[in-house]
Formats: sequence, structure tokens, C-alpha cells
Amino acid sequence: MADGHRHLLHTYTNPLSTTGASSHQIANGLFLNSLLSHLAAAQSPTHSKTSTYGSASQDTRGMYGQNHQQGHNSRINGAPGRQQAMPMLYNFQQQSSHPHQAHAQHHQGIQQDHGGASLMGHSAFSSGVLPNASPFSASNLQNGHASSSRGGQTQQLTEHWAEQLRLHKEAERAHATMTEQHQPHFYARLKAAENRGIGGSLLSGGDSGPSVDSEDDRRRPWSLEKTNKRQDWYNLDMSGQGLRVLAPPLFAYEFLQELYIASNRLTYLPAEVGRLRHLRHLDASNNLISELPPEIGMCTNLKSLYLFNNQIRDLPPEFGSLYLLDMLGIEGNPLDPSLKQEIMAGDTKSLVNKLLLKAPVPIPPADRKPIVVQEDVSPNLERVKILTWNILCDKFATPTLYGYTPPTALSWDYRKERIIQELHERDADILCLQEIATDVFRDFFSPELAQDGYKGVHWPRPKAKTMAEKDAQAVDGCAVFYKASKWILLDKQLLDYANIAINRPDMKNQHDIFNRVMPKDNIGLICFFESRQTGARMIVANTHLAWEPTLPDVKLVQTAIMMENITRLAEKYARWPALKDKKMIQLPPEEGEERVNVPEPGPSQEYRNNTDIPLLVCGDYNSTYNSSVYELLSRGRVSPNHADFGDHQYGSFTRDGIEHPFSMRSAYVHLNGTPDELTFTNYVPGFAEVIDYIWYSTNTLEVVSLLGPPDRDHLKRVPGFPNYHFPADHIQIMAELVIKARKDKKMVQEPDFGSSSSDRKG
Repeated sequence: MADGHRHLLHTYTNPLSTTGASSHQIANGLFLNSLLSHLAAAQSPTHSKTSTYGSASQDTRGMYGQNHQQGHNSRINGAPGRQQAMPMLYNFQQQSSHPHQAHAQHHQGIQQDHGGASLMGHSAFSSGVLPNASPFSASNLQNGHASSSRGGQTQQLTEHWAEQLRLHKEAERAHATMTEQHQPHFYARLKAAENRGIGGSLLSGGDSGPSVDSEDDRRRPWSLEKTNKRQDWYNLDMSGQGLRVLAPPLFAYEFLQELYIASNRLTYLPAEVGRLRHLRHLDASNNLISELPPEIGMCTNLKSLYLFNNQIRDLPPEFGSLYLLDMLGIEGNPLDPSLKQEIMAGDTKSLVNKLLLKAPVPIPPADRKPIVVQEDVSPNLERVKILTWNILCDKFATPTLYGYTPPTALSWDYRKERIIQELHERDADILCLQEIATDVFRDFFSPELAQDGYKGVHWPRPKAKTMAEKDAQAVDGCAVFYKASKWILLDKQLLDYANIAINRPDMKNQHDIFNRVMPKDNIGLICFFESRQTGARMIVANTHLAWEPTLPDVKLVQTAIMMENITRLAEKYARWPALKDKKMIQLPPEEGEERVNVPEPGPSQEYRNNTDIPLLVCGDYNSTYNSSVYELLSRGRVSPNHADFGDHQYGSFTRDGIEHPFSMRSAYVHLNGTPDELTFTNYVPGFAEVIDYIWYSTNTLEVVSLLGPPDRDHLKRVPGFPNYHFPADHIQIMAELVIKARKDKKMVQEPDFGSSSSDRKG
């Protein structure tokens, strides 16, 4: 590959701009994508139809002003006379294979065209783009770089502010080079020499590429940046071209990590900048920008944001979400004195924290609406409403992981009240909760939910048994709450996946069980219920699988163990004796409440085999729809040579494969392909995917309605959960189902087991 194509930055010489934008159009275009699109299409009498933007190809009308011409004599890279719509310099970077090779990327809404013709070649504007005299010379700065003072006393220069002034000088020198010497793309030229020889392959970590083991990856199934999709460039230089407006196609490049739009004539940044959530460096210095859009707070990966020599007076509250920002270049702006003083006396992070603390509580989103799936449902069929939710254990809710969340909204005192409020409002029959600590279950959720008639079952992770009693109380686990007025708990079982695995005859001598499965103390719960009214019985499972992206095999093994135990227990439950007298299992009335006449309870129903019993399997699986976990639950089988096993050995699982006898379906597949499709259950910067599920047996249950997705408009300015309106990083999902009528329904005979039957009542 020619050296000419081995540079760090792409350079556009057909700017995504128009020169004839009115101030009214610009102001309105700040927040409305439709107006921005109209602006790009209507402002110039000339347009180019040859520009393409990967799969986001669009007719980029208005890319040039009437007086702008493409230069033919100052090519940076490419053959002379070659007419290219999108000239740019390439940085081909190494890519490493992601451990989840089968996992498709869903967050980048575009596929890049690597055909080359529309992406190669490099031309430059002719002279006259910007006047030779800089409007941002030292004498013209509205907020210069002399040391601030208080009461006539010179303020001591901090190390951070000294670096600010140094970077400001560099920005001015770059501006002078681009304007006085008519040399745009300063940053591409600056970086090209030091990056010659970088070859292109698959994505890899490095200073310019995505990080592999960042702090943000903790407790995430995998990072948004980690994908086996090839991407050869991450940087774009559009500096020094006289741009007045950035058109929408630019923001289709959601993979961009560095964007240079300095030394232009931009008066604002469009709201679409919030789509560039991978940005780590944004340089918009030496423009005419007077304000930042609130959507800038969506760019939570930003490490450096240079806005030198603009006209910015204030920063939006959403700026406080940029918790990774190390340097805000703000010198040369008429910034509010209190904000400037904060960064001069402290640093960028102290300014960000100040804005985060002062940020007002945002307007609440629209309520999540129930979505009707099946309208023609017999009123005689029994309904069951089930909810599952990872509530984010307090010990995991740290500012390090959730620095974009205001401290008040992150505090457990606030979050627990919001969580319980939502559980009250949902009023489900069955609640499956994950990451609920022992003391929280006992001291808060149990008494609170008892007011709504719930009883609960809880088990912590096994490591609690190795701790002192006080420490063990803080260990999280899984809980199932049920409406005791509707359901009777017949049995409950704990699934300790590691302990079960190491005691299996076919696995206990294999190294991978001890090295990979045993260190993970994930658990599952299985509960067996009977309806007070109809006698229908039901199995409910709740689990929380391993989170690590490097352990797809462990997640699969854990799921296989869960399904094996559900299969075995269902066989036992199919022979479970009938309750002798349900009338004796009555709940005492609340104080001051009169006992009301309840319908005559139905006799216990009989089930011929394990698959006849209605089955609901819920939880946080840390696995997306294209994982082996999803494949096993939905198809009932995974082959022994599945890619997620790798070269690991897990007894019969890797010898014969994994199977289960149930016909199961995820409840939310009914919304796929509709406007109400659920696109995530876990929403944090860098990751937004469905990893929580409600699985149901299709031969015994039918979905009637589902809790709809969160308000999408609200999410346009929300970089991640938790926040004031979403108290956990996961959202709850809920389904209402009916138990299908049985043609061969029989009643269980009622043998007299004496008082021993009371052991199975709850």
C-alpha cells in the first residue's frame, strides 16, 4: 500500500457546509434534524451528486459556496487531476478480534464503503477561503490570556491553566498557518509524517484506536467499541475551509474519535454532534460559535474539547456529563467569569463537576405505555403479569463507573425510593429482581412490598458464606416477590452454578471448570407456584449471569445448568401432590380491614409431563440476541462445537452439545420490527443493548401485552442511566400473559399427607 494512504487523519475538501445560511435558518437548525437537512439541500444553487458517505450516502447539496472551487494544484495525497468527492488522508489501524466474534454491532447505524474511489484522492481549496488577517489576533480577543486577578492581586497560575495557555498559542499558530498561508487541513499534515507505515487490518487497541480494558468496560457485557467490524480510520480534519454550516451526513460517521473543524466560520454546533459518542478529541477553535448545544453532553468519551477563540459565554448544564474530559480549551472566549475562575483556579474536571452538581432535574420523560399484543383473549383465561429488573446494587453505583450521573441521582437513598415507586406502579404479580443485597431485601424491599401484598424469596451470591456476617449482608443476589393473594409458593430452589458444575461427574476433573466457571459466583432461583383461584401451577426462574465479555463459554455453561435443573425439577413438579385445603391457606386481613368473600379456590391441576407446566424464565443474561445463550433458550439446542465454547472443555456439553425440551420464546420478540421495538434494556455510554429477558413456554402461555420502551425523544440528551428518572442502569421489562386453556385438564387427587403438607405452603 502506498505511503500516501497511511496517514492519521482524513481530510475533507468538499466541506459539509453552505455559505448562504441565514441567521434564522441557523438558529432553528440547531435542534431540528429536518431543518438541517433542508438547510443543506436548499442554500446553494450548486450541488455535488458524487459525494458519498459510506452507506449513509446522501445528495450533499450546498457543500460549496458559489465562489468556492476545488483546487487542482495543491493535492495532499492522490493523483493529479483525479476528481474525488471526499478526499481524505487515511490512518489504517490494526484491529484485534473481539472475543464475541458472533456479536453484531447495533449502535453504529452505518456500514462503511471501503470501495475506495469516493474515499481516496485529496484536493484543497484555492486561496481566498479565509481572509489573511485573523479576527482572533491578541488585540481583538474579547477574553484574552492575561492572568486574572482578584482585588488587584495577581492570581497564581496553576499547572492546568498554564497548559491551557500553551494549547491556546498552538491553536493560534495553526490558525495563522491555515489562513495566512492558505494551507487547510493543518492537523492532517501535522500528524501524517509520524503515522506513516501504519497498516490496515482489524480494530485494535492503541493510542488512536479504541481501548481494550478501560474502566468503562467493568460490569458491561462488552464495550460498544469492541467489534469485529473492520474500520480503518477514526479521524477527520475539516479545518481551515471556511465552513459555515455542518450538514447532517457528517454525523453519520458515529465511529469518529477525532474531529477537527477549527478555523472555519461556524456559528454553532448542530444538535447532531451528540451522535458522535465515540469522540475523544474535538477541536472547534477559531470559529464564531456563541453557544454549545445540550447534546454535547452525549459525547461522554471526550477527553479534550478545544473551543479556543470563539464567542462562548456560557456552558449548558449537560456539559456536566463529560466526566472523562481532561482539557476544555476555552481561552479567548467571553466566558462567564465564575466558570472561567473555576477552571483557572482548579481544572477542567472541577468545572465539569460544578456543572454536574448544579444541573437541574430534567423534565420527566413520557410514561412507558403498555403495548397490546393480543386483543382477542378470552376473559376466562387466567392472567399473570411478570416483571424483571436489575436494580443496580448500591456498591456498584460508583462515580467511577457512573460519573455522568448527578451524585443525588446516584445515591441509594434516592434510587431506592424511585425503584420502589416504580414497582408499586407496575403492580405485577411476580417480580424478579437482580443485584439486590441481603440487608436491602430484608430491611427495605420486603416491608415496603408487603404493603402491596407481596411475599419474597432471596438468595445472595455464594461468597456471602465465606464472609463475616456484617460483610455478608451487603452481598447482592436474586429475589422473587409474588402476590400472596394470588399465588401460593410450593417450592423454591437455589442454583449455585459453580458448585453444581464442579460436582458433575463429567466435569469435575476438567481444568476449565476450575479456571473459568468456578471463580464466578452467579446464581439462579427456581420457584414453583400454584394459583389460588384456578389451581394452575407455574415455574418461575430468575437468574443473573456472568458479565465479562471474555466469558461467553461460562455464560453458556451457566444457562445450560439452569435449564438442566429446570427440566429435572419440572419432572418432579409434574408429580407434586395437590394442596389438600386451600381455604386454610388464607391471608389474614389488614388491620381495620374486613375479610371479604373470595371466590371458591380451584383444585390443583394435574400435569402429565414436565413441559406441560407453564414456565417463565427471567433475568439479566448479559447476552444479546446473537449469543449462544439466546440460541440455547430460543432453539432448545447448541452444538458441541459452538464458537462460544472456543477450545474449552466442559464434559458432555462440549462432547454432545446442550439441549432442553421446552419450546420457549422471548416475550419482547412480538415488538421486533415495529415502532415500539425494544432496542435496549441496559443503557450506559458505550453500550445500549437488550440483555434482560422474559422467556415463556409457548405451548402453555401466550403474551397479551408488554411494557413499551422508554421515551426516545427523552434519550436524545441522556448519555446513560441511572439518572433522576431511571434509577438503575437497566430498565425493567414486564409482560402480561395468559395461561392457555387445556383440553385434557385434570385435577390432582388429594391424598392426605397430614400436617406435612404445610411445609409446602407460602
